[in-house]
Amino acid sequence: MFKKILVPLDGSKLAEGIIPRVEWLAKIHDGEVTLIRVALAHTFPGMDPVQHQVNVVREAEEYLARVEENLRSVGVRVNSVVRYGHDAQEIVDHARDRQFDLIAMSTHGRSGLSQFVMGSVANKIIHSATVPILLCRAC
Repeated sequence: MFKKILVPLDGSKLAEGIIPRVEWLAKIHDGEVTLIRVALAHTFPGMDPVQHQVNVVREAEEYLARVEENLRSVGVRVNSVVRYGHDAQEIVDHARDRQFDLIAMSTHGRSGLSQFVMGSVANKIIHSATVPILLCRAC
């Protein structure tokens, strides 16, 4: 049923809270997990924007490689991808373009004013994705 599972990660331990559930789902469905991290380099005056973008993407690739290795060590088929742009839109586009069966992610549990001001990637994905979404509130 869930042969292709997309897991958005932002580099936080909270986002990684979904990993045990994804590991279980991948094993019972003989599925493959794709970890995705969206990178966007915000530059300031005096910064080299190209070099900063390269650094942000490299850091994202290194992070995903560590998470990927942990999943692989417990027998999960896994790969990873870094996309550049705005988080929710890139995740939704990747899920659609690569025909994923499920997007599985943790939410940061923001509510009220902080969610209004900062927005919620999970909320944007819920309203845009065309595949099932598994959301787990991070503890």
